[in-house]
Parts: sequence; structure tokens; C-alpha cells
Amino acid sequence: MHCFYEKGLQFSCVEGCTYCCSCEPGFVFLSNEDLERLCRFTSLDQQQFIATYCRKVNMGSFSMISLLERENFDCIFLTKQGCSVYEGRPRQCRTYPFWRSVMESQESWEAEKKSCPGIGKGRHYSRSEIDSLLRVKPGQDPILCS
Repeated sequence: MHCFYEKGLQFSCVEGCTYCCSCEPGFVFLSNEDLERLCRFTSLDQQQFIATYCRKVNMGSFSMISLLERENFDCIFLTKQGCSVYEGRPRQCRTYPFWRSVMESQESWEAEKKSCPGIGKGRHYSRSEIDSLLRVKPGQDPILCS
């Protein structure tokens, strides 16, 4: 089956941009793997981390855990120097812009390109690398709450 990224795509994070971490409201849903990594990085236990840095997001019949945002919609971990938890950042942050919603079609990729100056520039990602980034492995599903 042909997909628009058959020959791969280029992307390189533009240092200092931080657009994907700021400016607009959104959610950074955490998996158990993310939570464990962030807890190790911040030296907090899960209960402390969630109470300090997270919110429950009602999705109808269930809720999910997301990082908090500041009033201006910046990620709670975004500072003037960049991401304060960069080495421990969630998978959602690690895999941007290779998200299912962005990779749905050439049109959605081009639409994302309008707000991300790194799309279409820099490192070439092969189709197999992109497919691997899109694949969710055990422990990487968002945490569901009742």
C-alpha cells in the first residue's frame, strides 16, 4: 500500500522554537512508561508527580492523565532555556511530529508544517523509522482513570 511518506520525510527540531510546547492549548497524555521515566528524572514518586504536574482530562466514560499547562498554554516544564525535563520527556514529545494525526495524509503533514519550522528540513527519516515511531508498544498507551 502506498503512503505519502513512502520515500521518508525530513524533520529537524529548530532549537529555541518551542512552538509544539507552547502557544496553544493541548494535552500531553502520559503512559506508565512516561510516568516512570519522569518520576525517576524528578526524583518524585508517582503520587507526588501527578499531584504536582498533572491533571485528569475527562474523555467521557474515562479520564486520562495529562501534563499541566501554564495560563499562557505553555507546558509546565517549558522554561526560557527549553524543556526542563528534556531527557525524561514523554513519548508524545519524543515522537513529534510523527503522530498519527499528523501522519494521516499529505494534507495533515502540510498543515502541521505551517506551524513547525522544522518540518521539511534537516534529518531524513525513512518510512520504516516513521512507522516505528507511530507504533505503540506495551506500556506506551495513555494511562486511563475512572
